[in-house]
Amino acid sequence: MASMRFSLIFGFSLYSCLFAAEAESNTSSYAALFSFGDSLADTGNMLSLQGQSSPIGRLPYGETFFHRPTGRFSDGRLVVDFFAQALGLPLLPAYLSTLDGGDDFSKGVNFAVGGATALDSSSQSVTNISLNAQLQWFHQLLPSICKPYSDCKEFMKKSMFLVGEIGGNDCNFAFFQGKSTEEVKAFVPSIINTIMKAASEFINEGVETLVIPGNLPIGCSTAYLTMFQTQDKQEYDPDTGCLKRFNDFAIYYNSKLQDAIQVMRQKFPHATTIYADYYNAALRFFKSPEAFGLAKETVHSACCGVGDRYNFNFNRMCGTSGVTACSDPASYISWDGMHLTETAYKFITASLLSGEFTDPPLRIGNLDVALPPLTMPNPTSQGPEAMHVTVCVYVFLITSLFFCLNELNQGFTFYLDIM
Repeated sequence: MASMRFSLIFGFSLYSCLFAAEAESNTSSYAALFSFGDSLADTGNMLSLQGQSSPIGRLPYGETFFHRPTGRFSDGRLVVDFFAQALGLPLLPAYLSTLDGGDDFSKGVNFAVGGATALDSSSQSVTNISLNAQLQWFHQLLPSICKPYSDCKEFMKKSMFLVGEIGGNDCNFAFFQGKSTEEVKAFVPSIINTIMKAASEFINEGVETLVIPGNLPIGCSTAYLTMFQTQDKQEYDPDTGCLKRFNDFAIYYNSKLQDAIQVMRQKFPHATTIYADYYNAALRFFKSPEAFGLAKETVHSACCGVGDRYNFNFNRMCGTSGVTACSDPASYISWDGMHLTETAYKFITASLLSGEFTDPPLRIGNLDVALPPLTMPNPTSQGPEAMHVTVCVYVFLITSLFFCLNELNQGFTFYLDIM
């Protein structure tokens, strides 16, 4: 009889917890996902512009997940792909690939283009596609998504917008041309103003959830380490092996971007503008690579490439003749010297979706990836599902304690009665 009572109490407690968790998880869905940016987010637009003869149109690009080249600058999926999967949405079609018809963009579309810049006037852009050009594409497509057009604001309200990463190429092209840090800093305000202008346009269209990523730790980039390598050990961070001055620049850039986002929040308090901290999410790989299953000896090297110290050569890039990929991309951070592996993108996305590296915290938590236990988990910093599991554990313990005390009390009463 006692065991039956315990089963009923425990069963009811567990059912209540699971019901609450299910109800919570169903409230975080979005109707669509829209992406803008450069090669960190491009899912095929550059390939549509350049054709299959492009290096990204050949293996080993895409070999890990898709087993074929898709126009992504990686061996597999990108942050935008993992976002879509976590939201329960299909992988986003590239905008230029939809022009021939056949693609469904009712769940979102990707406007990002490899080599794209934030500014229209950025020199050395390989595509001449800026953020403004992507905005124009968006406005051209919008009437065909919302039918009737009067329903657009409601549709936008239920959608998530990834605005970037964009602006990184403006800085990359300038640094690779030999411009100083101070010269590049001079046009950072223009880059950020362009990004904020685009974000304002989206909000005016009805968008209420925007994610704006910052810059990666470019001083850890294989391309930067190759181009700016030096014998001066003072130039390198002893904890990461990365070039300090370029990471310092990325920190400066990201601080200015966060300041602008804060102003945006005050201007549009009804919208949720989220800063995605790509910098710190990725920097962990270089501090503790083994914790993520990454090879310490190749932490700065490209998986796909040729060369000496970093396996990278600007004149012989991945996808060109005679250039091969490593046998285990999952143990590398850098895919082709300029972009990351699917594994790196997956870890970055998981940390973003958990709320650890987003401000305010973005807690979706549906990405199936095991993060390394670098610190003891804090239930209040996890997603809703983790919170509910924690609560359920406490409910179970309290229920068990109550049951035991009750049984002890009954046993003690019985003992008094027979005395």
